[in-house]
Amino acid sequence: MKYNTIIIGGGLAGLTAGATLSKFGKKVLLLEQHHKPGGCATTFKRGDFIIEVGLHEMSGLTENGSITRIFKMLDVQKHVDFQKVPEFYGVVSDKEDFVMPHGYAAAAKALIDKYPEEEKGIKRFMKLIAGTRKDATSLPRSPLVQKLIYPLMPLLYPNLVEATKHTVGSWLDKYIANEDAKLDLIAHIVYWGDDPYTLSMFYFAVPFSGFIENGGHFIKGGSQQLSNYLASYIENNGGTVLLGKKAEKIITENGKATGVMFRDSFNTNSEPVTVLCDNVIANCAIPLVSSMLDEPYSTQLQQKISSKINSCSLLCMYLGFNTDVEQFGVKYYSNVFQGDGVMTLKDIKNNHHGDWAKRRFIFVDYNKVDAGLAPPDKSEGVICTVDYIEDWETLSKEEYDAKKEEVAQILLQRLEKQYPGIRKSIAYYEVSTSMTIERYTLNPSGSVYGYAQTKDQIANKRFRNNFLIPNVYFASAWAFPGGGFEGSIQGGFLAALQMNQDKIWSECDDEKYVDERLVQLMERKIVDDNTLELSFAKPASFENLNGEHAILELINPKESTLDLPYRWLPIDSNGEDKNVRFQIKKDNSSFSKSCEHIDIGDKAIVYGPFG
Repeated sequence: MKYNTIIIGGGLAGLTAGATLSKFGKKVLLLEQHHKPGGCATTFKRGDFIIEVGLHEMSGLTENGSITRIFKMLDVQKHVDFQKVPEFYGVVSDKEDFVMPHGYAAAAKALIDKYPEEEKGIKRFMKLIAGTRKDATSLPRSPLVQKLIYPLMPLLYPNLVEATKHTVGSWLDKYIANEDAKLDLIAHIVYWGDDPYTLSMFYFAVPFSGFIENGGHFIKGGSQQLSNYLASYIENNGGTVLLGKKAEKIITENGKATGVMFRDSFNTNSEPVTVLCDNVIANCAIPLVSSMLDEPYSTQLQQKISSKINSCSLLCMYLGFNTDVEQFGVKYYSNVFQGDGVMTLKDIKNNHHGDWAKRRFIFVDYNKVDAGLAPPDKSEGVICTVDYIEDWETLSKEEYDAKKEEVAQILLQRLEKQYPGIRKSIAYYEVSTSMTIERYTLNPSGSVYGYAQTKDQIANKRFRNNFLIPNVYFASAWAFPGGGFEGSIQGGFLAALQMNQDKIWSECDDEKYVDERLVQLMERKIVDDNTLELSFAKPASFENLNGEHAILELINPKESTLDLPYRWLPIDSNGEDKNVRFQIKKDNSSFSKSCEHIDIGDKAIVYGPFG
């Protein structure tokens, strides 16, 4: 069995690369260790709510922009609903709120109206960010051409050159004097990094201008909708997406990758499988790749990345409300709390490491758009702030849980202070930390933006394409051009373009990997008025013990309103039974209704077993 390309990781870069290569007629196998595609672009279910894991608002959906063109090529916008948010963000304060609107002219006017003495610097800022995006998207992709025009860069691409020379802090300090104006301009810094004096102005300018030019967008139903669509595009165009499969080794022979060995992520009884390929895309975190390689490549990669610095992580507090929270005074989609004691740009880094009662955060009210995450009479939000794994990784489980609850109560108290009465409307809350992100994405230190977007780790200084082995490519937040939804999607697309140009391909037959976990429903029976029992054919190598669980995912569920097609369920059969049984509670959810209407012979995937 052989594929043209094997992609290790199902984040947005891997999914975009896989979909693009499938569009080009290549036979693609994508391996994702989680049981759902998307990486940070995923959702999960709690009660009545679909919880958005990572997306607050997406940049880059500009007219004729690269993301727009990529989505058009892959028919994304015919299947995924992008909701434009009302304004870029609002900075809340005890005095007067500042609202950053969409549109260069409107944004400049809002800033100049508040800070008229900074008009010159504000206009220069808008010119810089708009010009940086334009320069970056028009820069020739060919390294040879880039080398030839290098002496002319200041003339041909002046904004790009200026942005790459500065950090956000150094540029703002040079051209704007009022510290409040600077703070209002970078209120959203948590979506890029944690320190304006290390964050590259180039990396900040490109997505910032994308937000300003055509607004931020949320994906109706959550970012899982985009991830699921890209995965289905791969499969509908002859590829294979295997979830719950963890790559363990990239096979190399004579200086080239020839295949990938992988194993089931959930079933410890499973045997490793090796599939051959023409080339490999590493969509996983680059630091993880060295352990998959033989020498000398493992050591070579470790040496190349040894000096690299990981980005910060994020703490998210997911909130489900029994009502629309606008009645409590929530005015904006993104509500920025600048943090106590933050008087200048230089205070931001220390604040992000400081007391949770004073730390800067953003509260997103998803109900300001048609988010599709909650029932009509309820709403959903999230508190998002910078987080660091060193604050959590040495704690015991009991200490970790206690600290999470302590942080939750502090943040809820601060939210209540700003919006009196909102706390009583909370039906659900849950905190995810850098440890959570590391657990589910395997990103070292829970880094959400890959390597930190510093001046020394941006643009062409980031790893890209086949820098290590001729037919091993890199596409992720850790690689070129950088992190975030926009950067990851672009990175996946550019890797696919480079691969297509390199023409490292051979003929493949139509044989595809058959997922042994895909099984048929053998029996359905009613246990009582509140319980349904489903019996599926037992997957190969499935050997469960009493008390173990598995994930049951329905294929083509009959109902899907405000629900996901899977549940984590106790196994109701012992290891000797020829079928694997699950008892489903009738709770009026779409999943429960789908289980009631499933037909004998319909298929599902069973991930597990695990304790």
